[in-house]
Amino acid sequence: MTAVTAGALLAEPDVAAFRTAMGRFPTGVTLLTQGSGDDTIVMTLNSLTSVSLDPMLILVSVKADGRMRPRISRAGSFAVNVLTEAQRDLAQEFCRPDRSEGRAAMLRLSAEEGVTGNAVLPDAETYVECVLDAEYAAGDHTLLIGRVVALSGGLSTPDPLLFHQGRFGRLPSAAKEESA
Repeated sequence: MTAVTAGALLAEPDVAAFRTAMGRFPTGVTLLTQGSGDDTIVMTLNSLTSVSLDPMLILVSVKADGRMRPRISRAGSFAVNVLTEAQRDLAQEFCRPDRSEGRAAMLRLSAEEGVTGNAVLPDAETYVECVLDAEYAAGDHTLLIGRVVALSGGLSTPDPLLFHQGRFGRLPSAAKEESA
């Protein structure tokens, strides 16, 4: 069976077509952390979704066979740090397989230990600390549902880092919009 969409005829989309299609949806960029001090692990993540206000729940998606999922499962907690445009270099650094861990990661991030025992970035746009509420297998990923137990208020002038079509970007600054 085939489908016609905006002039394109697709039988069964392949991975490359799916990745391209999903890349057309702009997202924020975060660092997912588990542990602190010598036990810190960090990864760049753009799959963050607010799930519920009562109770406050978020969802992140991580590779099922990656380093992060078993650590979060064992520890039962994690933190999500929403990056600013000025933290673009951290997003690029912590998406590499050879990214730093432990105290080196804490120092690189200028991180502090949050209330859940996970690294948080005081200079992030905002951060959310969670206890693990549920895990769901989803293809080659695992969906982690976190119950929010702490969060930061964020910076006074938002400047979030964005990711769209394989590139980092930013929103126009509020100051520039007001003066226009």
